[in-house]
Amino acid sequence: MERGGGMNRLTTALILLAAAVAGLFFTPVFGVTALLAPIGVPLILAFGVTELCARWVALAPWRALSLLAVGLAGVVETVLYATTAAGFPTGATVSALADGVTESWRLALQSTWPARPEPSTVLFVPLLVLLAGVLGVELLRLRRPLLALLPSFAVVVVSQLFQAMSGVTALFGGLGYAAVAGGVFALMPQADVEGHRRKAPMLTLAVPAFVLGVAGALVANLLVPAPGPAYSLKQDQLAELDARVANPLDELAYRLEHPNTPVFSFRGDADTDRWPLVAFDLFDGVNWSPGSRYRRLGTELAPGPAVDVPTHRRSATVTTSGLAGPWLPSQTWPAAVDGIAPLVEESQGTLWLPRPTDGPQRYSLSWWSPEINPADLLDAALDSSAPGGLAGIGDVPPEVGQLARDAVGGLRPSFRIALALERFLREHYRLATGTDLPSGHSWPQLRKFLFETKLGTSEQFASAYVALARTLAIPARLVVGFRTPDKPNADGGYTVHNGDAVAWPEVAVSGVGWVALDPTGEARTTAGSANSLAAVTAQARTQLPPAEQLRDRPLPGGDSGPGDGGTGDGGWTFPYGPILIALAALTVAWFAGIPLAKGVRAWRRRRQPGIGAVLGACREVKDRLREHRVPCTAGMTVRDLAAVAHGTVDPSTVEGLRLLASTVDVALWSGVGTGPHSGPQAWAAVREVRRGLAKRGLRARLRAAVNPRTLLPGHS
Repeated sequence: MERGGGMNRLTTALILLAAAVAGLFFTPVFGVTALLAPIGVPLILAFGVTELCARWVALAPWRALSLLAVGLAGVVETVLYATTAAGFPTGATVSALADGVTESWRLALQSTWPARPEPSTVLFVPLLVLLAGVLGVELLRLRRPLLALLPSFAVVVVSQLFQAMSGVTALFGGLGYAAVAGGVFALMPQADVEGHRRKAPMLTLAVPAFVLGVAGALVANLLVPAPGPAYSLKQDQLAELDARVANPLDELAYRLEHPNTPVFSFRGDADTDRWPLVAFDLFDGVNWSPGSRYRRLGTELAPGPAVDVPTHRRSATVTTSGLAGPWLPSQTWPAAVDGIAPLVEESQGTLWLPRPTDGPQRYSLSWWSPEINPADLLDAALDSSAPGGLAGIGDVPPEVGQLARDAVGGLRPSFRIALALERFLREHYRLATGTDLPSGHSWPQLRKFLFETKLGTSEQFASAYVALARTLAIPARLVVGFRTPDKPNADGGYTVHNGDAVAWPEVAVSGVGWVALDPTGEARTTAGSANSLAAVTAQARTQLPPAEQLRDRPLPGGDSGPGDGGTGDGGWTFPYGPILIALAALTVAWFAGIPLAKGVRAWRRRRQPGIGAVLGACREVKDRLREHRVPCTAGMTVRDLAAVAHGTVDPSTVEGLRLLASTVDVALWSGVGTGPHSGPQAWAAVREVRRGLAKRGLRARLRAAVNPRTLLPGHS
């Protein structure tokens, strides 16, 4: 490392830069802004230490420890400054660093991404990058750039186990790392890389491959559909729930019997008619169970993958007062929460506070509201793949299935039929009010509600609806929450009371997500704007034809069933299949057709009579040598070829050329002419040349075999 100080300084900087680029592969997890300072500052300080050690030889033995110490100081100042005393580490700092090694990576996997850049979550990334940088700098002493780059490449591998990059992001991320790594190889002297000097620079071989690789990657990103999500360590890590709580569905009757107790208040966007608390999608015939796949809510959530219609972001500030459980008032598609750090059940939108307290909780909530017009909603298809939408419902009494079919006339599942089932419950069942309200939602109680009393609270209405819907293959789930009051407070906010508690069913609509329904007929629709999903659903409800006029809508594509491969609307789709087949055929033609054409050409040359076979052998060896990049010109004799090839190819190749030269001399210049053995002798020399060229290795043989240049006119 002492030789070529300027070059070694730059090589060291590139090794540290490679570690920094590798750390930025965690951008999908935390976002680029949260990583710049924690990664950049420690590595810049580490580079300064390497410069000091280069200037003062006495520091060299302590370089590795100095790099770690200074780098850790940089991590502390950028990530853990709040744990220090005026910038100096404390016991809390040491404890936080230990947690960064043991728990930080786990907390990141338990979060939605981008994760909140809190020290407890992000700390493992700068620590990992710092370790990779220090190891890379120390391995440079071995003068093997590949070994020095291995630690940073390991960081890249770890980042992809968190979140595999894809598309253009992966392309340019990989090119960035490759550019830095290429700089390391280019700056290291070839004698250091290989142990001896190469005659041909490696970059002349790398540039064409690099250009073709970039072009191929761009074409693949444009033409080839994106693959499915790759494996992630995140799949095996969920946040732990550390509380045993009562089921909110069991508390519904009690809340309705004590209607004046305030529960929470909110101020802001009132463009919603209800506030979900818990979503239930599992029913065993006795109890409904909420989701359990909770994660730590990161900086922001996008609308769920089930939503492909336009969305509008709305927000409100919520203050809880009478909620003892861990669940918080939320919306179906929450976007972000500020003021607290809740867990979120992504498929349901449920918010869970890990450590609830007796006092009020105040937080700002923003959410995504799908936008669709009533006619499109009425004609929308259902999303049978929605999580939990078609889960089991226990042992269904036989008469329940018949009741469900009678309610909708045996028609196929659709959103129209979902509204028809809602209308059936509205018209044939009554909502219980007052005191001594019915409670329970198991099959015996639902059977009593459906066939005997036909009187119940929203608990029975919602539970019965979801059970009936699932028997009809309508994806549905049950939600417990609160209605938005009809009127605001004097200060413009809203106060929600126990009397606003309600349960309702939701149906999964393709492209829209979960749409709330109201089989009780008591929903308050005065809150919110005319384009809110609740208002649009109400308008679609008014456009529903009478029961006797309901008909199954034609299936897309006429008489063809679903999954027939058509577009459904006659629209043009990109011909991925034909293009991929054409590319595959071109590849096969290239790698199989070119060697076959060369074999046919050699056979025809060998089959020529008399002097033609000897001349054909000369042309064949010239083409073989050109394919192996031995310089040949049209005026060269075979002896000239042997002289040029000497020192470039294997000696056996040169010997074969000399044998061919002797045969040509006898055939052309001796006056004896060609005999019956001239052609076989010439082609025996060709075989000797080919065997000698084969010793150059598999890579050279493949490159020569698929090189089409000698097949072109004027090159043979």
